[in-house]
Formats: sequence, structure tokens, C-alpha cells
Amino acid sequence: MPHFKTIDDIDVSGKIVLVRVDYNVPVRNGKVTDATRIERSLTTIKDLRERGARVVCISHFGRPKGQRVEDMSLRPIADAMAAAVSQTVSFAEDCIGEAAESVIRQLKDGDIALLENLRFHAGEEKNDPQFVAALAKLGDVYVNDAFSAAHRAHASTEGIARALPAVAGRLMEAELLALGNALEKPARPAAALVGGAKVSSKIEVLEALIDKVDALIVGGGMANTFLLALGHDMGKSLVEAEMLETAKAIMTKADANGCKLILPTDAVVAEEFKANPKTAVVPVTAVPIAQMMLDVGPASAAALESLLEHYKTIVWNGPLGAFETPPFDESTNRVAQKAAELVGAGKLLAVAGGGDTVAALAHAGVLEEFSYVSTAGGAFLEWLEGKTLPGVKALEAGA
Repeated sequence: MPHFKTIDDIDVSGKIVLVRVDYNVPVRNGKVTDATRIERSLTTIKDLRERGARVVCISHFGRPKGQRVEDMSLRPIADAMAAAVSQTVSFAEDCIGEAAESVIRQLKDGDIALLENLRFHAGEEKNDPQFVAALAKLGDVYVNDAFSAAHRAHASTEGIARALPAVAGRLMEAELLALGNALEKPARPAAALVGGAKVSSKIEVLEALIDKVDALIVGGGMANTFLLALGHDMGKSLVEAEMLETAKAIMTKADANGCKLILPTDAVVAEEFKANPKTAVVPVTAVPIAQMMLDVGPASAAALESLLEHYKTIVWNGPLGAFETPPFDESTNRVAQKAAELVGAGKLLAVAGGGDTVAALAHAGVLEEFSYVSTAGGAFLEWLEGKTLPGVKALEAGA
């Protein structure tokens, strides 16, 4: 478990607090279409306000590559922030220099400001010392509340944490505690469910999890490659023939580590990948040559529901099937709803993350019922892989 300070460890009254948030949210026609990330940041912002801080939020948006791109301005985000927090949010036309400083000078205790897109400056992604110094000049304290950007050694995530007193925000704190409980010292027995299309994109995740859990459940298109590696004909299913030896090596490692690797025993197949086609349920040993596996079958889903009854922790990354296209969402829905039921009964700690995972759990209607769901994407995957995240490491340095 990383050692880091939090808002509780510092006095922020009357101080200018730079808060690194992740407001890289969808915007259409100048309006935020999904304010989830903004809403999740409010706990930290409100806490700082109530403690008398002058809150200055900084964030990236899109990939402007060090140039000012008007379509990537954070100005629409300031309006969405103001609506979410029910308070005026001042906006600065730049994130450093006089434009930022003049807005900050006018803040009173409890006020909030948002600075322009950090990535309008090339120094942000380069972690340039001069850009770090220009940011640090703006505030007295730094709060990192953007776990989703913590895997990047950028000026606003790593450099500034070494230039100012640095602590974790509430969202960062919750994320680190949840992941620590799920992976570093999990209540056992512990399982991991890893889905998605390709083994090649999850090799490091699979190999790292084998060392940390008692059971590794493989679903999605990845399962097809594992089943092919076991000698089963997968018909027209998505497979990565070049990854067969890798799949075999992962199965061998799991066996050597005493980690039970669980694959589907039956499959929902169809001739075409489209909504509501004619489907059949077949054993994974008998996938027809002209059909493709698009979801794990009902017997496999039932087995996973039963397995969860006997486990205390599950880490979930990726769907079991092509959940975006019915009826290939059924197994993901069933198992996710079972996990949520066990969480509600106090029998299971369920931590999930990754873009497709968040969408799949929302589709299953259980997004708010898991113990913790991370929206961090790449940072969540790198954490699963056991990698050091620069933004987290920088917070540890000041603890």
C-alpha cells in the first residue's frame, strides 16, 4: 500500500490549493455530455472550500500537442463545474503567467477557479522544469486527485508534486485504498476476471494477476485464443493465432503458481456479429466451423455465479462477451449482477475498472453497486500490471 498524505494532513485555510483533476470529458457543441468525472471530483473541491482554501483546478483536455486549439479549451468545463457545485467558477485563459495569476489574485477563501488546458503548453507532457516552476508559482499546496493521469510523468502530475507540499485528494485516496485492498492484501480467496478482445493487449495484466489471485477468469475474445491453444476449433471466432504460445505459457504459469485459470465450457455462437441474430449454445469443444463465439454460455455464467459465492475479493477488467450487442450481453449482466448482490450482502469486495468495464457494469445496472469502480482506464491497467505510477510515486516521496 503506498504511503501518502491526504487533505487531512495539511492546513489549507487561506491558501491557494492547486488541484490536479481529470476533466478530459466528452464535449459536444460546447456542452459537456457526461459530467461523471466532474461530479466525482466535487468531494475534494467541497472539502477544500469548507476548510477555507482558494481552490484552483488544473487539467488536460484532448491532445492539442502543445498548441492552443480552441475546440480543446476548458471553458465549457468551467460552466459544467459551476452547475455541479452551485457556485461561480472563475476561468483563466491560460494555465500559467499573468492570465492565470490575475484570476487567482481575485479569489477569496472558498472560491474556485479553473485554468486553461495544460496541454496547450508543450512543457506539460515533457515535464519541463520551467513549466513546472511556472505552475508551482501559482499555489501554496498541490493536491493530486487525478489517478487516471497518474501513470504519466507530466509536469502537473509528477513535477509539481516535488515542487510544492503534495497530498492526495479524496478521489485519489479512495482509488489507492480500493486497489490496495483488492490486490496488495486481498481478503482470500481472491479472483480476477479479465475480458476483452485480445490477449496481446492484456499479457502483462494476466501475468501480474497470476501472482496475486487464487483464480483467474478469462472471458471475451481473449478466451477464444486460450481455447484454440488447448486444441479446440473456434470456427470463425476472433482469435490471435500468433498468441497461442503466449496463452500456453500463461496457463503453465498459472498452474505452477496454484492459480486456477477458468475458461468457458460453453459458448453462445452465431454466423454473424449483429444485434439479435439466430444463436445457438454449444460446448466450446464443438463450435461450428461457420459460426463464431460471441459470449460465454449460460452454464459458464452459472458456474461463475457459483464460484463468486465462495470468494471474498474480485478484481474485474473487461466483459465476458460482446456486451454492446444483444443478446451477447447476457453472461456479463448475470455475473455482474451476482457480484453486486454479494457486495450488497457484505460477502464480497468487488473492484472494477477500465473503459469497457465501466460501460459493461453500467449496462448491467450495477455501476453504483460494486465496492469501487475506477474510471482511470490506462492507469488502472498499469496498476494491475504492477507498474510504478509516477504520479503516485511523487506523492509517496513527500509522505
